[in-house]
Amino acid sequence: MPIRNRITYMLGVEYPIVQAPMGWIARAQLASAVSNAGGMGIIETSSGQLDEIKGEIAKMRDLTAKPFGVNIAQAFVRDPGIANFVIDQGVKFVTTSAGDPTKYCGPLKAAGLTVFHVVPTLKAALKAIEAGVDGLVVEGGEGGGFKNPQPVMTMVLLPLVAEKVNVPIIAAGGITCGRTMAAAFALGAEGVQMGTRMVSAAESPVHMNWKQAIIDADETDTLFLNQFGKPALRALRTRRTEKLERDVLQNDYAGPPPMAAFGNALDLYFGGDMEASIALSGQVAGRIDSVKPVAEIIAETVREFEETVRAMGKRYG
Repeated sequence: MPIRNRITYMLGVEYPIVQAPMGWIARAQLASAVSNAGGMGIIETSSGQLDEIKGEIAKMRDLTAKPFGVNIAQAFVRDPGIANFVIDQGVKFVTTSAGDPTKYCGPLKAAGLTVFHVVPTLKAALKAIEAGVDGLVVEGGEGGGFKNPQPVMTMVLLPLVAEKVNVPIIAAGGITCGRTMAAAFALGAEGVQMGTRMVSAAESPVHMNWKQAIIDADETDTLFLNQFGKPALRALRTRRTEKLERDVLQNDYAGPPPMAAFGNALDLYFGGDMEASIALSGQVAGRIDSVKPVAEIIAETVREFEETVRAMGKRYG
């Protein structure tokens, strides 16, 4: 049965499960699978390839009749017309991230879009509320990708923010199954976002080498890089990322900061060369042990979520 709460009502989806807007990855192939399975597929803009993104949105309409959204990654998309670009695509849901929530919230909401902002701290959450957002994506520091240099983990950050705001919250960071979804709901969320779990999905366009690296990873096999710069990032442990971490810690890193040393992302993402770039992944890689279709991931998550909530209610209610 569909899950009914503020998130599913606002987004028009069956299940409050959102796919993270990962650069080059969160495109029609993956996002349509998420939407068709009852969740919210998201198209990225952080690649900066807006002409290609426009084509991906057109593909989405061929692949699904269900709702989907777009992310505006402000630190990576410097086009001043990005808000109008998103509005012109006719989508109804947008997440904004990596920047000032006041920059685009007004025009996006004036155009009738539902706007959620991604926040890594309570201070950022309160600023987003003042900007007038409809909801928040509260992102713990154990998640993969670009992070706040002072990471706060979901177990601390999520209830802290939930105690201070009244808007609906989507929890991100460490979410990969029904039990983690139930835990997020217990801490104040009404929805969850999955990143690393979706990178490893069958419909994810990344090379199998990356998916296999996630499957093979232990819970200790991510590194937090560029902590003294901005943005920081969490990535899989590889020779490349270990050298970056070691050189910075030993204060003998003479090269560019990790972001400038990112390398050739496409050679990693789609060519499978795990040393060509930095494989952004969360600590939850240590809990992923197989490649599964998106529909199976979402169905299993919802089923386990419901079983967990019922079992805890029966045991402790």
